[in-house]
Amino acid sequence: MREFPTITDPTYKPIENLNSFDQFWIDKMRDKRDLVLLYFTLRLIAIFIPMAILLYLPLPSFVWMPLALLYTWVNVFRYKSRFTLMLHITSHRPWFKSKYSYLNKFLPWILGPFMGQSPEAYFSHHIGMHHLEGNLEDDDSSTMHYQRDSKLDFAKYLFGFLFFGLFRLTAYFNKKNRPSLRNNAIIGESLFFIGSIALCFINWQATLVVFIIPFITTRITMMLGNWAQHSFIDSMDPANEYKNSITVINHKFNRRCWNDGYHISHHVKPALHWTDHPAHLLENKQVYADNEAIVFEGIEFGGIWLNLMKKNYQKLASHVVNINGMYKSEEEIIAILKARTKKIPKTGLTMDSIRKLNRAA
Repeated sequence: MREFPTITDPTYKPIENLNSFDQFWIDKMRDKRDLVLLYFTLRLIAIFIPMAILLYLPLPSFVWMPLALLYTWVNVFRYKSRFTLMLHITSHRPWFKSKYSYLNKFLPWILGPFMGQSPEAYFSHHIGMHHLEGNLEDDDSSTMHYQRDSKLDFAKYLFGFLFFGLFRLTAYFNKKNRPSLRNNAIIGESLFFIGSIALCFINWQATLVVFIIPFITTRITMMLGNWAQHSFIDSMDPANEYKNSITVINHKFNRRCWNDGYHISHHVKPALHWTDHPAHLLENKQVYADNEAIVFEGIEFGGIWLNLMKKNYQKLASHVVNINGMYKSEEEIIAILKARTKKIPKTGLTMDSIRKLNRAA
């Protein structure tokens, strides 16, 4: 258990002495604070497009194999999460002004496939379903009905998404009568697979390295992240964003991945700019305390997932921040963490059912 610390996660610092290139792009952006995303995107283009082209060339094996290993390591272990979470923030807050909206298609349609993202599928699933349903029963990625410290339950969750995710997403959009999102997801996913199959006839080894391995590892890490983010759910109030999600502060993950650790405030205010999340937490500390929100310091979602699988609640409790004295002891924290990982039975709780109850009231 930790006292509330000084927050060291990134906030916006105005850039001095903007050059003409910076100003050219800022004029097209909805928010000048996102200029940093441009330079990160240019870095990815400079790294992955040339490497991908080289991998499709008939290089000798002593050149091709090290290049393939380098591509995989840089893609999967260095830039995958950072790109996915840049796609995440630009899905919630379109990067470019409506006049230049075609530029918003570059990440999902051009760069995304190299980074393991099929076009439009992420937006349809995350914006069109997950955030509307809030981890309740209509959310296909909901963690509610799993024992969230169980390796077996995580395996069921992961493989269900890997093999049936698109079919279940399609069924959801049919049920909710959202044909545009359904069609976008199907078209994007289909084009990715058709393109990958076609490229296999050109060079299957290069296609495996450039597109297939990034795709599979991205799907796995996204589900691992969502599992950790929504592992600690208050069974008495599972629709409460403060009680069905967690926040992670003061970790290099936030510095690399656009403050993605602030998952509570992200669900409370999905359109909040990524540099504003630390301030939101500081301004609402009592709200977090009143709602018994779980905030971790110095550990990221991968570490939380790993310790859950090991049932290492002592370790997890040692990273929990005691906001405004809401906990009396570490033993109390451990009891709360264990209670919030228990499987929640299906009761028909959905955002639609909540809205009906609110209208009736």
